[in-house]
Amino acid sequence: MRIEVLLPLLGFVVAATTTPGPNNLMVLASGANWGLGRTLQHIAGISLGLPLMTVAVGLGLETVFERYPLIHDILKFVSFGYLLFLAWRIARAKRPVARVDRSRPLNIFEAMAFQWVNPKAWAMIFGATALFTTNHGDPIVEVGMIALTFGLVCLPNGVVWCLFGTAIARLLSDDRHRHIFNIAMATLLIVSVVPVLL
Repeated sequence: MRIEVLLPLLGFVVAATTTPGPNNLMVLASGANWGLGRTLQHIAGISLGLPLMTVAVGLGLETVFERYPLIHDILKFVSFGYLLFLAWRIARAKRPVARVDRSRPLNIFEAMAFQWVNPKAWAMIFGATALFTTNHGDPIVEVGMIALTFGLVCLPNGVVWCLFGTAIARLLSDDRHRHIFNIAMATLLIVSVVPVLL
């Protein structure tokens, strides 16, 4: 990948990953409900899962979707159903009580797997691979650079969104306010993917 492409790639990845979407809204809600320490696995899962998905899509899965578009359509609706489940989980989250609360943030493997049902992740990866790969370039190098950029940007981005949620948590000491916040985050999570679905 040419050096003059790296800065536009970085700009694209920063813009795509820092705007509100399912990952950021879930990390924000997790930070507000469970704090940074318990959300770090979720952030790490995003930072690993998105690059792995980028490599898989960039090196061949896109061809499968072109050949069998029904698979892509099915995945889109399964993704939306899973997002509804996660929104419900966020909306019902209660203030954690030490060692007795069964609600928890996503762990690293759940967050990695979530990327595959995250409509915004699909849109970002398709956009990045279409814009920043070439017909004559080395696909392994180009896709690898895109994946690396996603991974490097997602880590600090996730921490910032989580810390924003942690800061909000101080304002959510009242259970009623926390419940309203969680419902708002769940609603935003659903709304954030509607444009991608349509």
